[in-house]
Amino acid sequence: MVLKVAVQMDPLESINIEGDSTFAVMLSAQARGHQLWHYTAGDLSYRDGRVSAPGRPVTVQRSQGNHFTFGDWRTIDLADDVDVVLMRQDPPFDLAYITATHLLERIQHATLVVNDPAAVRNAPEKLFVLDYAEFMPPTMITRRLEDARAFHAAHGEVVIKPLYGNAGSAVFHVGRKDANLAALTELFGQVWREPFMVQAFLPDVAKGDKRIVLIDGKPTGGVNRLPKEGEIRSNLAVGGSGAATELTPRELEICAKLGPELARRGLLFVGIDVIAGYLTEINVTSPTGIVAIDRFNGTDTPALIWDAIETKEAARNG
Repeated sequence: MVLKVAVQMDPLESINIEGDSTFAVMLSAQARGHQLWHYTAGDLSYRDGRVSAPGRPVTVQRSQGNHFTFGDWRTIDLADDVDVVLMRQDPPFDLAYITATHLLERIQHATLVVNDPAAVRNAPEKLFVLDYAEFMPPTMITRRLEDARAFHAAHGEVVIKPLYGNAGSAVFHVGRKDANLAALTELFGQVWREPFMVQAFLPDVAKGDKRIVLIDGKPTGGVNRLPKEGEIRSNLAVGGSGAATELTPRELEICAKLGPELARRGLLFVGIDVIAGYLTEINVTSPTGIVAIDRFNGTDTPALIWDAIETKEAARNG
């Protein structure tokens, strides 16, 4: 089966191929003979019932700085010209992102979109996870200083983060005697109109924040992300380092609870974050981490992704 695949992502010039999950998925697709096209989410257009974007055929190779070669521009009709769209642009999960999901939802009668755009829109990482509160640390979502103060008093140390942030940006640790809670609440209220998330601080974050990947609802491996000295954030994008890990019984229990619902929603490629046995996020927009997972575990996660996509595409075509 040869598929025509349009990859909706950030500019290829900007990626680091050593750790970029989308690039790894593109390399795997190309190795299977699938044809790749590249376009950016900002180029999506709707006209008279058709959704299109200017894009270019692309070949990729593992050579930083010379890692892609484009063909000529053409307008791609995303319902007629391709079989699969990979929605892989990075957040922020803002109105532009949400608009892209609405447009891509209109081609699903003809084209497989991964992840399902309606499911992505309805499952923002820090809100979807609330469906599984039994696995979470104590959590509050609020804009009110009084509520945040009461939560801080109850738990001593907390972490404050924006609801729609990504890659560890704007995550703050507020200690027991920290006087910055009011200033942070004011700052968050000025920068974002949305409420923010407050969670009880988990000291064991120093031992790692585990990223676990699920493909079509099944766990395929994980990597333990360790914060650098003086940091609480372990995201690889902000200087965290990776370490080999195995999934614990608790983590497998979490995956078993989440997995069927992820598969039902068409969330084929998902990354969850677990600290000390507590589920903190379910990442569905543009999950990362598979390069590190495969490096430590000797696995081939992109191949599993394409196995799942090819199976779904075959089922769609009868």
